[in-house]
Amino acid sequence: MAIILFDDNAHQTLLPLTYTRPVADLRIGILTIAEKWAKHLNQAYSFYAVDYLQAKFPVKIEADNLFINGGVCPDENLLEAIDKLQTGEALNYNDQLLAVRLNQTDAAAFDAQASFNSVTDYTNLFVSVRYPEDIFRKNDIELRKDFTLLTAGRTSAVISATNTIIGNDFFAEEGAVADCSSFNTTNGPIYLANNTEVWEGTHIRGAFAICEHSQVKMGSKIYGATTVGPYSRVGGEINNAVIWGYSSKGHEGYLGNSVLGEWCNIGADSNNSNLKNNYAEVKLWDYNTQRFRKTGLQFCGLIMADHAKCGINTMFNTGTVVGVSANIFGAGFPRNFVADFSWGGAQGFEVYTINKMFETAQKVFDRRDHRVFDETEQELLKRVFELTEGYRRF
Repeated sequence: MAIILFDDNAHQTLLPLTYTRPVADLRIGILTIAEKWAKHLNQAYSFYAVDYLQAKFPVKIEADNLFINGGVCPDENLLEAIDKLQTGEALNYNDQLLAVRLNQTDAAAFDAQASFNSVTDYTNLFVSVRYPEDIFRKNDIELRKDFTLLTAGRTSAVISATNTIIGNDFFAEEGAVADCSSFNTTNGPIYLANNTEVWEGTHIRGAFAICEHSQVKMGSKIYGATTVGPYSRVGGEINNAVIWGYSSKGHEGYLGNSVLGEWCNIGADSNNSNLKNNYAEVKLWDYNTQRFRKTGLQFCGLIMADHAKCGINTMFNTGTVVGVSANIFGAGFPRNFVADFSWGGAQGFEVYTINKMFETAQKVFDRRDHRVFDETEQELLKRVFELTEGYRRF
């Protein structure tokens, strides 16, 4: 049976994070949403995404196909309900399609907005991702679930006796290295993936996860619920942030209640605010409505999409959204919404041309032997550049 993670309108409400990926490719907890489903169902997966993403994320249809909403995270009750679906049957929650099982002919004509003849209403609560802030806001829940999923029935590798481990919910994969650091699992589990390094003098409070081939630099202070994705390097002070992978926040400075995409870089001594001086509700720029949207949150920091970067000493206001491939530098606070492919800062912006952006991206990809900045990546970014042109009216 083919597992196909489909996008509904969450692909629009999650922008700019989903300009470069399907919703199910978002990382929350330890795994991406797609990886969670694959682990639970013991099946490979593909994506049913918007047209320009299909070259990088192609759909794979078979004789028997299970379409699952890409913004929904699995749990025991949901897995049980989906397992009961027969061909032609759908599972809905308040008119939202959660899953449907289709034969090859019907799968080829799949439409997430279509009506299905046989529908079961699902009534249990579940974790879903609809807006960018959901990723850090619900990260604690998903990190704990993923920790249980990945470590069930297993024993942690042994790490250096120079470390202090408080509590019992600590797990290190073989190849994880840590020295002279403290790990406090009293408030949540801590997971170190294979080939990770936690350098001397680091203090980490759970819930926390670091994914493969990533490092935490000396003297870092990290609070839960924080996830560091694969091939990343972090330092300084981090609180309740999710860094998807291939990104760097390697120096002093604060990152809190935030999400960083892939291929991002945070300059030395850069900080974000996560609380307004008047303690008011934070608003975030919403691409779908073309205005700032109330989040209902008092703590909300930085949302930064793929390939975005900032120079040293950058200061981000509470609730700042930075688009794909934006490059920010200079003194002062940049605006709360920095458009995709922008170049500049508080003193003003100009267009970060696609050719210049490609030059930088090529150099960044060259640092990773297993990733190639190929034509597929370039065409995807060209399309994002076109889709976001209306925001660059400087």
